[in-house]
Amino acid sequence: MSGILFDEIIFGPVKSRRFGISLGINLLPLTAKLCSFDCIYCECGLSGHEKGHKPELYKSAQILDSLEKRFKGLVDSHLEPDSVTFAGNGEPTMHPEFEQIIDGVIKLRNQYFPKAKVTVLSNATLLNRDHVRKALNRVDNNVLKLDAGTDKVFQMINRPQNRITIDEVVDHLVEFQGDLTIQSMFLRGTINGELVDNTVAEEVEAWLGQLEKIQPKLVMLYPIDRLTPFATLEKISHDKLEAIAKKVTELGLKAEVF
Repeated sequence: MSGILFDEIIFGPVKSRRFGISLGINLLPLTAKLCSFDCIYCECGLSGHEKGHKPELYKSAQILDSLEKRFKGLVDSHLEPDSVTFAGNGEPTMHPEFEQIIDGVIKLRNQYFPKAKVTVLSNATLLNRDHVRKALNRVDNNVLKLDAGTDKVFQMINRPQNRITIDEVVDHLVEFQGDLTIQSMFLRGTINGELVDNTVAEEVEAWLGQLEKIQPKLVMLYPIDRLTPFATLEKISHDKLEAIAKKVTELGLKAEVF
């Protein structure tokens, strides 16, 4: 598997246009991607750790201990993060102790940096699990993925590893009643000789229809900005993304292009 993996549980902080000074938390293995998607654009590379090899997950106590040590270091350096952001080598909600970790992070945030927001970047595939949904409802910023409008393109771009359709994902996103941000990657190219393009008019209209159901507080639109597993994918122009974002605002929703 080619790609770039985070080699720490806690990484950063880094300056983020979206989240300000952001301290990252990686709940996934440090040596392999672990995700319920296998997106064609993933900077971590494609899924496929060695057969018979089960990637190691750190326990919640180890993760929270690492976070507290980093918090103490930031206090000593007089550096205050704006966001504590769950990201890393795959899908954070796959960690079996996700709810417990969220509660622990919120407690430490309140103790050390009460002004910082807790942000989770998720692909939304596990929102059918009660403990995941409960945990996400406790955080400040839910940034959830929606890269397509139709199930055909959803399956082509995101390649879910479990049997899930875009309608199921959208149904669970609707349950957040607007208290979420949608992030969407736009791209075009060929995969195994088949054209993939979520910027064509029909697909954009279907995507807009899904947004109307979800009613997010913000929609973030992105082009490819890093190396991907497939060299055949193209970066979408800023002007094209702005044109799509304008259609989002015409629905009465807020949109930002990155």
